[in-house]
Amino acid sequence: MEENVPHRSVEGFFEYHLLVGTVVRAAVNEGARKPAYHLVIDFGPAGLKESSAQITDHYQPEDLVGRQVIGVMDFPPRRIASVKSEVLVLGAVNEGGDVVLLRPDMPVPNGTPIA
Repeated sequence: MEENVPHRSVEGFFEYHLLVGTVVRAAVNEGARKPAYHLVIDFGPAGLKESSAQITDHYQPEDLVGRQVIGVMDFPPRRIASVKSEVLVLGAVNEGGDVVLLRPDMPVPNGTPIA
C-alpha cells in the first residue's frame, strides 16, 4: 500500500451502497466538457439510474449496452451537461489516465450489492 494513502475503517467502506447494474442505453454526452457517455443503468429494485461516465478511451456506446457495471449510489446527483448523473460508475485508472470499468466476474442479478 502506498504511504500517502489515508487509512480508513472497514466500517466506513461498508457505509457506501455499491450495486451491480446492467447498462440498457449508452450514447455520447454531447455537452460534456471532457468526452463522456450518457448511460442508463438498470439496478433492479433500485430502478433505472443515469450516469455520465468518462470512459470513451476503451469503449463504444454499442459495446456498453448489456454490460454489467458497479455503481456507487450514495452521492448526490450532479448535472454534467444535460445529464443528471445519479450514480458513480466505478473503474480502474491506468497509467495513461484511461478508465477501465470494474464488473463482476460472472453475471449476477441487477441490484446485487457489493460486499
